[in-house]
Order: sequence, then structure tokens, then C-alpha cells
Amino acid sequence: MKRVESGQLLLEDNHIYVNKQKVTEDEIEGLITQRPNNKTRLAVYNMAKPNPARYYTAKLDSNLQDMSFFDRMISKKQLTQLADYKINFNNWLMKTGEAPVIIDKEKIEKSAERLKLYYDTKGYFNNQVSYEIDSSDTKEKRAVVNYNLTTGPAYYLDSISTNFESKDLDSIYNRYKRFSRIRPGQKFDFIFFDAEKERLNNIFVNSGIYKFQPSSISFDIQRDTTLNTEDRKMPVVINIQNAPATQGGDEVPYKIHHVKEVNIYADYSFNNSQDSLSSISYDGYTIYFKDQLKYRPKALTDVIAILPDSVYKESDRSLTAKQINNLKVFKYPNINYSYLDSTDSQLRTNIYLNPRPRFSLGFSSDLLHSNIQDIGISLSTSLIARNIFRGAETLDIAFRGTFGSSSDFKNTESGFFNIAEFGADIGLNIPRIFFPLNTNGIIPKSMTPETRFSLGTTLQKNIGLDKQTFNGIVRYRWNPSNIRRNIFELINIQYVKNLNTDRYYDVYENSYDDLNNVASDYASETNPEYFDDNGNLSIPTGTSGFTEDVLNGNINTSTADQNEVARIDDQRDRLTANNLIFSTNYTYYKNTRRNFNDNNFFQFRAKIELAGNLLSSLSTALNLDTDENGNNLIFGVQYSQYVKTEFDYIKYWRLSRRDVLAFRSFMGVAIPYGNSGSIPFIRSYFAGGSNDNRAWQPYELGPGRTKSTNDFNVGNLKLAFNLEYRFPLIGDINGALFVDAGNIWDFLDDVESEKATFENLRSLEEIAIGTGFGLRYDFNFFVFRFDIGFKTYDPTYDQRSKRWFNDYNFGNAVYNIGINYPF
Repeated sequence: MKRVESGQLLLEDNHIYVNKQKVTEDEIEGLITQRPNNKTRLAVYNMAKPNPARYYTAKLDSNLQDMSFFDRMISKKQLTQLADYKINFNNWLMKTGEAPVIIDKEKIEKSAERLKLYYDTKGYFNNQVSYEIDSSDTKEKRAVVNYNLTTGPAYYLDSISTNFESKDLDSIYNRYKRFSRIRPGQKFDFIFFDAEKERLNNIFVNSGIYKFQPSSISFDIQRDTTLNTEDRKMPVVINIQNAPATQGGDEVPYKIHHVKEVNIYADYSFNNSQDSLSSISYDGYTIYFKDQLKYRPKALTDVIAILPDSVYKESDRSLTAKQINNLKVFKYPNINYSYLDSTDSQLRTNIYLNPRPRFSLGFSSDLLHSNIQDIGISLSTSLIARNIFRGAETLDIAFRGTFGSSSDFKNTESGFFNIAEFGADIGLNIPRIFFPLNTNGIIPKSMTPETRFSLGTTLQKNIGLDKQTFNGIVRYRWNPSNIRRNIFELINIQYVKNLNTDRYYDVYENSYDDLNNVASDYASETNPEYFDDNGNLSIPTGTSGFTEDVLNGNINTSTADQNEVARIDDQRDRLTANNLIFSTNYTYYKNTRRNFNDNNFFQFRAKIELAGNLLSSLSTALNLDTDENGNNLIFGVQYSQYVKTEFDYIKYWRLSRRDVLAFRSFMGVAIPYGNSGSIPFIRSYFAGGSNDNRAWQPYELGPGRTKSTNDFNVGNLKLAFNLEYRFPLIGDINGALFVDAGNIWDFLDDVESEKATFENLRSLEEIAIGTGFGLRYDFNFFVFRFDIGFKTYDPTYDQRSKRWFNDYNFGNAVYNIGINYPF
């Protein structure tokens, strides 16, 4: 075999058998120091020359000596550059690839020893490990290493006793003893002792023990590994020594400390002298400042979790630092404790706050991608004013602009950047719940509550009609824990004004073609002024005139054609109508992911939104105008009324060191009622695209089993499921295999098409399935993604036998480019 010398063996695999049963757990496999090659990276490595510099330099010298051919085809300089290129390319192959893993007996013995020690920590103190190198069932110069471990009998914990030199520690321990991680009769496992040590440290430092050292905790475990009877029980003694001696002092027992004073330095700076400071007392705190206090005292003390005359708790220090940092007014604080007097039992807490600049100006840019935007560039600038009302509030004013490209934009005269968006926002963040009623009882300051008021406007040139939006939000946010988050939007007002509505049929070409086809059948009965020189309906005069004549019965059409024109006109009305949404919503988040590298976690999001109810209840009192259908109007616009709910669940499983299985499920439904017969386009669901069902283009799939009836197909009910297996290929390039399933439907609204509506559970047969594969390249700060999706089950075919794999080919595949993972 290439690169494997005579007498050497390439490691094909490691097999670990425990009591003759094969084990494959990551934790145990990770104890083996030698791992088999990644076959792809090994193949890349084998493509390179062993010593490229020597090989290509020798070849270059040979070619330079014989220029009879090369002097006619290539210069000496080019020949030298070619040799340098080949050397660099070979070096890249060797760096990207992976050298053969040659079986090393010394490393095998080290791995066997690590296996033995690992099972020692699990209570199998009499375990025995052996290994064998097996090349009988492998190719030439290859072998498998088999590790065989016999655990022997397990050992168990007997009595648990304590030996504390501090009476205070003993009292605290007995208070929380019932939560101990080690208990009599429990199978020995070192992981429980680590957990108990961590538990005790956490209890002590949050029960008044200042400067407690985890190293003071030790465990005496009495064991006799020669025992072969059933009595393999080990008594355990928990020892906690006195506090380590300070310089020039003696060891003393740990004792409970109380925080007597809490001092807040409101404008501290290491560069300025802190002499001649003024101070005030507020709610038991002493606040120091220079010249004039720039903050309301309550704004500072509200975020301080350390209370005067309270028991010392390390958690109070961490929570205080977190809450101060969340104000976004100060840099990360410096919190120090010191002894107040010679008794060494009372503490003084000094909290040093270093203010951020009062004003700051920021610029940012971003690379964007979405289901309807192939690629985009975002530029924004923002001005932040801090402590605007002396209560640690922040006022932010932002201007932004986005230029993007979309293949779905129907204006063929547009250049590459064919969509744009410009906007401005102003927002005020208040670091507490700003509400007439006191909410401290249900949302304490430990949950880092925040209130935000915001106003914004956006001018958008999108893939549909151009539009302008105005929005206003009153939002409350609080975090009950590190993994849970709540967002309550008391008021969310959004007004959408569609611009250039006369361009509707220029943009929505499918609708125009459908209408034009109907008109061509009745050309003799239709006003000739509705057609252009090519015999097609003119836009907008011809399209609107023909539609009006058909719906008013001025043209004698068939019932089917009249219904088709009515459908097209209804779609036009929905997409060109201005929208006013006055809603309230609540969102609950839970995310167990500890950090970016954690691939064993889940996320859950649930949201409920109610729109239009307040306006409907006040409609009589406000004497609102109504349209011809009896719907209430505000400033001439019909407001929306609906209930909408969503559930989104994501789960990651770490299969191995770099292999991940990811799953996502989504269900959303929006039901109109009262003042609305349908859901606004901006609140509707669509299917397809690089972050959804990747075998269909965005807005192409659904609703139901319809086949791209409109240019942008939407519904008010959506189900989506995604399963993706991610695995390494070469270096930072990863691969993925995926299955996407889902669809959208019209549900309990004014759409009557049987093919588009969700009628009963049999409609689940219309869930479309796409499968495919993709590549990902990790740039550290973002992931570039390329996916190919194949239509595996297409519900648009009336014959069920044609739904499976009918368009399963590269010609009908959808090629997706994305930024970061789809979920």
C-alpha cells in the first residue's frame, strides 16, 4: 500500500469489547490514542509526492539542461514558476490530507492503560485489559486493533460520614444533605464525587462562606480490591480542612460572613483620582460620585443584587455584574470584597462602575441571504445616546440600506441588484418593566427585565410590489434563567402601504398569463382598446377593464372562466391591499445550548399573536367607517383580525466528534375572523427555499396540491419537518444529507379551492418530501452552504403513483446557496 513501508500496518479500525460486548460510546472510544484515517483525507495525502521540493527541483534541473523542446514551448522563467507551483500544490495536498496512521504498539499499550484507569473510576477496580492486532480479515498491510476488557465485580458505597473542622460548614452541609450526589448503596463512579465537590462548593460560597477553596474538600474512600465476595462496599469520609493560612497567619475554620456595607462608585476611572468624592445614601447603599450624580439612585440600586446586612453570596456578585452589564451604560464592573473590621466576619463591598461614552456612533455591514434574496449587502449606521433620562436608559437611532439580488424578481430590465430596502428606526430601551402596575413580584430584577419602545419606517423595492411600512412596538423582555426567555409585545402596530399597484400584472406574470389566456378566448366580445398591438391585454387599462366586464356580466363567459377571473382578481386584491395590523403577542424561548460548539441541545419556541380585537371592541364607540362588505375601516384601511400561533422545535444529536444529526419541526396557523376573511400577505406562510423544503424554490410549493397557481403562493397553515446529517469531508469542508418535508394550506379562510385547503387529516397526504445533499465551508465567522434538493414526493400530481420520484433528477433539482445552517 502507498506510504506504508514493509513491516508496517495501517490502522483500519479499533474495536473495544467490554465483557465480550462491543462498545461504541464516544467517551470510551476517545480513550484510544490512535484513530483510523479519514479515507478521503488519506486519499488526498497519497496524491502528493513524498518530497516535492527534491523531486520537482531535480526534474527542473533536468529540463533546464535539455531545452530542445521546452525552449520552443516555454521560457526558463515560466518553467521555474511551474516547478514552484507544483511544489506548493503538493504541500497543500499534504497539509489538507492526512498521513497514514501506522499501528504503534507503544500507543496501543498506552490506550489499554487508559481504558483500565477509566474503568477504575467507574468502580471496577479489578478490571483487566488485553489487546490483539488482527490482520486476518483485512487487506494487505492493514490491521484492526481489538481491545478486550473484563470489568470484574463492581464496588459500591457504604456509609457516608463527614469530618469538618468548621461548625458553620457542618451546619450548612446538614441543611442540604438530602441533595447529596453520593449516597450509601450507590455504585462507585468518580463522576459522582466530582459532582458532589462542585455541589458543596456552590452551596458554601452562596451560604456566607467567603473565600472558600474547593481544594479544602477531599474524600477518604476505604477499599479492599482483594475482596471477591459480595461484600464489596466502601465507606466514604468527606473531609473539609480549615481555610488556608494567610501570609503570617494560621489556618482558621471557615465561618459565615455578612455584607455590612455596599458602596457604589458611579463614575469610577482608574486614570482619575478618587479623592474629594461626594456621596449620598439611598436604600441602605452609599453612592459615591464626582461633582454631580448623573444617574437616579434607584436606577443604580435596582440592578445591585448584593444587599446591605445580608449573608455573603457569590451568586449575588455574578448576578450584579450581569445586570450592570445588561444596562449597556457601563463597562463590565469591578466588584471587590474586603473585611470591615478585625473580626473578619463582616464585609464591605465596593462596586466600581466605569461609564461608557455618553454618545457613540457605529457603522456596520453584513452579507445577507434569505429564501427570497439570493445575496444581499446591508449597510447601516446608528447613534446611541446613553442614560438619556438619568435612569440608565439608552436611545438608539438607526439608518439602514440593503441592496440585494433575487432571481424571483420579475422585472427583467433590472440589473444584478434588483431589490432594495431603506429604513430608519428610533428606539428607547428602559432596563426595567415600564408599566403602571408593579411587576416586581412576578418579574424580579434578577430576570434582567427590559422595556423597549420603538418606531420605524421602511421603503422597500421587493420581488413583489414596492411598499412602505410604518411600525410601532411596545415590547417587554425578561429571562427567568440562562436557558429561558420571554418576550411580550403589548402593542405591535404595522401599516403597510403598497406602492405602484398598477404594476401588479408586470410583476405577477403567472396571474397575467392566466388572465390573458382567458381574454384571448373572448377577443371578439371584448373592447378592442383593452389589447395592445400584439393582441395581449394592456397593463393596467386592459387588465382592469376586462376583469370588470367579466365580473359584471358584460362579457358572456363560461362559469369556469368567470371563476378563474374572479380567482385572479381576488389574488390581486389581497396582494395590492394596504394592511393595518394592531396586534399583541407573546413568545416563549428555551435553548439548552451552552456554547457554539455544543452539538447536544434543543431549542423550543412558542408564539401566540392576537390582532384586531381591541379595535373591534371599540369600533362602535369610535364610530368607525365601513366598506361595502361591512368591514370596519381606520383611515380608509381595513384592519386585520386574526389569531396566530406557532411552534418551532430544533434538536441536535452529537453522533461522534464531528458528526451531527439535526432535526427541526415547525407548525404554524393563522385564522382570520371578525373584520378579516384572509390573512395579510406579510403574516402568511410560504414553503420552499434554502431554509425550508430545499427541493422547491421559495413560494413555489403549495398551497396543498396546487401546482404553482400564483407567482408567490402563500397559505395560513404550515407544517415543516427537516432532518439533516452533517459530517466532515476535507479540512473545513463538511457534507450533509437531508430530508425536508412540509407544505402550506389555506385553512378556515375565504379560499374555497379544494386542492388548496386543508380539509381533514387526509390532507397530510399533500406533504411534499424533498431529499438531497450539500456542502458546507466553515469560515469561522459564518458558514457558506450549497445544497441540491430533489423532488422525492410531489403532491401536485393527481395520480398518486406519479408522486414518488417522478422528477427525481438533476434536471428538476433545485440548487440552493445559503449563509449558515438552515436550522
